[in-house]
Amino acid sequence: MASFYLALATLFLATLMVLPLSLAAAATCTSQTFTNNKLYSFCNDLPALNSYLHWTYDPAQSTLSIAFIAPPAKPNGWISWAINPTATGMVGSQALIAFKDSKGSMTVKTYNVSSYGPVTDSKVWYEVKESSAEFSGGVMRLFANIVLPEKLKSTVNHVWQVGPSVTGGVPDKHEFQPGNLNSKGSLDLLRGQSTGGSGGDSRTKKRNIHGILNVVSWGLLFPIGIIIARYLRVFPSADPLWFYLHVSCQISAYAIGVAGWGTGLKLGSQSKGVQYSLHRNIGIALFSLATAQIFALFLRPKKEHKYRFYWNIYHHGIGYAILVLGIINVFKGLDILNPESKWRHAYIIVIAVLGGVALLLEALTWMVVLRRKKSSTSTKPYCGFNNGI
Repeated sequence: MASFYLALATLFLATLMVLPLSLAAAATCTSQTFTNNKLYSFCNDLPALNSYLHWTYDPAQSTLSIAFIAPPAKPNGWISWAINPTATGMVGSQALIAFKDSKGSMTVKTYNVSSYGPVTDSKVWYEVKESSAEFSGGVMRLFANIVLPEKLKSTVNHVWQVGPSVTGGVPDKHEFQPGNLNSKGSLDLLRGQSTGGSGGDSRTKKRNIHGILNVVSWGLLFPIGIIIARYLRVFPSADPLWFYLHVSCQISAYAIGVAGWGTGLKLGSQSKGVQYSLHRNIGIALFSLATAQIFALFLRPKKEHKYRFYWNIYHHGIGYAILVLGIINVFKGLDILNPESKWRHAYIIVIAVLGGVALLLEALTWMVVLRRKKSSTSTKPYCGFNNGI
């Protein structure tokens, strides 16, 4: 019976190791669908602001149908896509901006952005035949059918942007982070190619790398390593396999976590005046506790040593502290990165699965332990019987 429980526990743990990998693939424009089931000829993952562009161009009619998708800087913010016929930046761009109106409904307005000052809705150099927008899952989607001027070249300069708020029906200014400043490029309407502005969006990429490393480390591998140690060690046939699996998982988590911690320090040094004190302090605490835990491995007494009991208390206490702080800090990081809501939901699902599996394995191991105790009690001598007297 114990071997059956061991096989079941191993199967669960193997599933947990594979599950995060299946969620790690980043979303791309080719996986996106629309409520109206409309299809477009081309789509591109734009290099800044976690945004995507779908389009169909009919050169004979000079019509362009687009769907621009991006998460706003804040839930009540705005998104924009524009063509600039005279330059490569924001000034001179002919913009479509989507946001919630005073009634909470999504609306799309046109703006001729002639300066860096406040904008007012106005006519643009192309004709807008139809436009609409929707907001769901933390993402805004801007749809438009436009007629471009005749004899326009098939390659145009386009600009996209997101903003944090709207005041009195007027979009407020956007942030000036690297992602906002580099959200521009050229778009080949016929070939389906889009190139980003110079410099790319390196800071956004670094933030995403930092987030992925820490989710995998503190948010996934450390909890899985704890589950391995707590539940597989109950089975004698898993000894010493459980120990090597536990150590390998935790050392891998530590190495990945240190890399994520280092990228966090680098990002902090490049963001003077921008501080996330609680997230930073928890990260420092995690690094310190995990380092102490790793070094404790080299001071691990033998099972029969008189200090082994105290070492176990220390080891388990630090381990569970890392578990709790790691999960808390993952959610703090998600609040800062503000990705699409599906990534937060995916992590919540993974943690819920880990918790459910831990509860199931807890019940299974207690069944094994109690069965063992019952078996050992039944074989003990009782009142002189079974001992040859």
